[in-house]
Amino acid sequence: MSKKQRSIDYLNKIEQVRKLGGGQILAGGLRGIEKESLRTTPDGQITNTSHPKAFGSALTHPTITTDYSEAQLEFVTAPYAENWEVIQALTELHQFVIQNNPSDELIWPASMPCMVGGEKSVPVAEFGSSNVGQMKHVYRLGLGHRYGRIMQTISGVHFNFSIPERFWPIYREAVGECSKQTDDFISQQYFHILRNLRRSSWIILYLFGCSPAICESFAVNTSELKKHNHSYFLPYATSLRMSDIGYKNDSQSSIHVSANSLSDYIKDLTQAISTPFAEYEEIGVKVDGQYKQLNSNLLQIENEYYTLVRPKRVARSGEKPSEALERAGVQYLELRALDNSLFDPVGVNRDELYFLELLIWYCLFYPSPNLCSQEEKENSDNQLLVAKEGRKPGLKLLHHGKERNLQEWASAMCEDMLPLAKILDESSANPDLNCYSNALQVQIEKIEDPEKTPSAIVLKEMQETNVSFHELSLHIAQSHKEYFSELKLSEKRKDALSQLASKSLLKQSKLEEQDKVDFDTYLEKYFSV
Repeated sequence: MSKKQRSIDYLNKIEQVRKLGGGQILAGGLRGIEKESLRTTPDGQITNTSHPKAFGSALTHPTITTDYSEAQLEFVTAPYAENWEVIQALTELHQFVIQNNPSDELIWPASMPCMVGGEKSVPVAEFGSSNVGQMKHVYRLGLGHRYGRIMQTISGVHFNFSIPERFWPIYREAVGECSKQTDDFISQQYFHILRNLRRSSWIILYLFGCSPAICESFAVNTSELKKHNHSYFLPYATSLRMSDIGYKNDSQSSIHVSANSLSDYIKDLTQAISTPFAEYEEIGVKVDGQYKQLNSNLLQIENEYYTLVRPKRVARSGEKPSEALERAGVQYLELRALDNSLFDPVGVNRDELYFLELLIWYCLFYPSPNLCSQEEKENSDNQLLVAKEGRKPGLKLLHHGKERNLQEWASAMCEDMLPLAKILDESSANPDLNCYSNALQVQIEKIEDPEKTPSAIVLKEMQETNVSFHELSLHIAQSHKEYFSELKLSEKRKDALSQLASKSLLKQSKLEEQDKVDFDTYLEKYFSV
């Protein structure tokens, strides 16, 4: 199918959606955010303090937990019907943490880490003495041995989105797929989206990448980087977080997980978590009575596989992610390509969320043939190139084996999205705001003028004020703390979060009391299923 034919097919789908009900049938999707941030000392060094008990249990608290490090907060919102609700929930969680932290700590606003003093300065997250808590801790020890602790402190924003349930039967009939079981059809369509997100994820890095620089304490190979005031940077970078300086590394290069179907995805992921890897066997699993990793396979568990988008389903207690998917199919998608937005107190803004939702719908309606190995390589190469050189004038990406100008390609995508944005404007609870169309226009302006991208603004701020990346981020962290400190958190919400923290601590204690087997037996049983 030619580029012109794909565009025509897409526009026909949009017209079909309009006739079926337009914004009314697209309304009702749920969205949520998972946002990671380091806790730092007042001068911007990674803290060595434990996760404060005032926040609750990192193991059992549903909205305030930790990621890799004891110093790495993770804020998790519930799924909401509107983006403003997500931002409000994130704001309240930040308020609670800032206003209930017993020490004078800051929340680091950037994706790339604050000042670190080597691998040993990064405290690995602790989750208590229960078997499930020990497993989470040992898994993180393994990540440290495999990829390095400092790399694991890189933070980001994950956007979760589910298509409204009432949309699927209407769409299923419209595309003539009534022979499939409902769950199978829904999973098939989510993988349709997933493939197109792999093809187009580079645009997320270009538009929202906010990590063109790193602190000099972030130990990497700096041969290709430029130096500025105790910082390293690349002049046209958008997201070093998503480059081979950050998450993208050779360790997982041998892992290929198909996006062509749910069954292929599960099969490939299962193979990766059961395939021994010589390099990890050298680390050892249990050495001198202490666990160094859960196992020596390519992946310890499924969550170790790093990818820009994951198909997800809420798992039952004790259920692996792939088992949940196999049981009932895909429930929502998790987009993991967003940098923390340095200039937004909660790390993300409404325009980003509206555009990401728009992109997901676009990826559903746009043709999405199966991915071959050559196109997968193109996608990976495009992502890396945009992460490191996305704002370079005249930059060309690969599209079906041919070079294509980034700005021309991005502009064509946004032009295709215009009629879809108008339909989605009708689905919003605030239709007069034209929120999707307005968010799209903001992104079009960034494509036309790369200096309006967050990554360009970060470098401009560093250069014009002659400060380092660390100094800029520290100043913003201090401003954000003042912002959250001055905001009034309602007594009702404050009490609710305090009670949630207390209940989570009690829940952890009960889990620890209920364990009936030792950790060795627990692990053996977990991996034998």
